[in-house]
Amino acid sequence: MTNNAPDALRFPVGKFAVVKESTDAMRTTWIDEISIAPDVISALADEMTPAQLQTPYRDGGWTAAQVVHHLADSHMNAYIRTRFALVQDDYTVQPYDENRWSQFPDAIDTDVTTSLSIIDGLHARWVTLLRSLTTADFARKLFHPERGPMTIDTLLQLYAWHGKHHAGHLRIVKG
Repeated sequence: MTNNAPDALRFPVGKFAVVKESTDAMRTTWIDEISIAPDVISALADEMTPAQLQTPYRDGGWTAAQVVHHLADSHMNAYIRTRFALVQDDYTVQPYDENRWSQFPDAIDTDVTTSLSIIDGLHARWVTLLRSLTTADFARKLFHPERGPMTIDTLLQLYAWHGKHHAGHLRIVKG
């Protein structure tokens, strides 16, 4: 990542980059990152005031509350995509407009308790599933209309990064 201030706010942990040749050890690390994400996100959100939860992490960005609600929405979709990719050959992802989703009343509410609960329970299930997968399972293919061809391995990497990425946004608001 460069020192470009807008990029530092938009991508506080750097932009996502796929590791083409991942190992079992790397996968274990990424699963561990998904496993701890609920605690990290909860700790950050629990320390925020209602005013902070209404504060965007950058000009034109989502509020801290929208970030938490987005994590619940996005990770629910990722979990379901993982399951579909395990049972359907060349599964095609159903994309969604995350910016529109971020405007629904439940996504702008500063009470993030329900989304934190979703993230906690969802990640517990997701991690159990991910820890059970074989190397062949991680190689299963899926197609994302916006991102192109992917594997479950790529999805794992993306969502390990995604949790850290948005935790970075919450840290920006928290100060």
